[in-house]
Amino acid sequence: MTGVYLFDLVSQQAHYLTVRQSMIAGNVANANTQDYKARDIIPFAEIMARTATASLSTTASGHLNAADPSFSTTKIKASDAWDRLSTSSSVSLEQEMLKAAEISRAHSLNVAITKAFDRMLTLSLKNS
Repeated sequence: MTGVYLFDLVSQQAHYLTVRQSMIAGNVANANTQDYKARDIIPFAEIMARTATASLSTTASGHLNAADPSFSTTKIKASDAWDRLSTSSSVSLEQEMLKAAEISRAHSLNVAITKAFDRMLTLSLKNS
């Protein structure tokens, strides 16, 4: 069994959030550019799934089974998409702002987890 490298994971997610925020800022900056296509990167969970060497396992029958979810997903139709600017840009400023807020929440959670882990580590070292 290998150790949990929380600080490495936090660092990787912070880098991911930085790159994603830069892409969203670029989308907003080019919102009025003709024929500009909005860009985004794949979710962090997918990146981790591609690089992970261990898989999730259940230790009790009440745990969720990630391989066989009991919920369904639906695809968003083009007719349900949000309005675009009058230019031929594919940027939706409302969606970009929602993505920026999502990144802000993820960053706040990332920092809170790091602080909590640091406090636990410091307390364990003081008590030993």
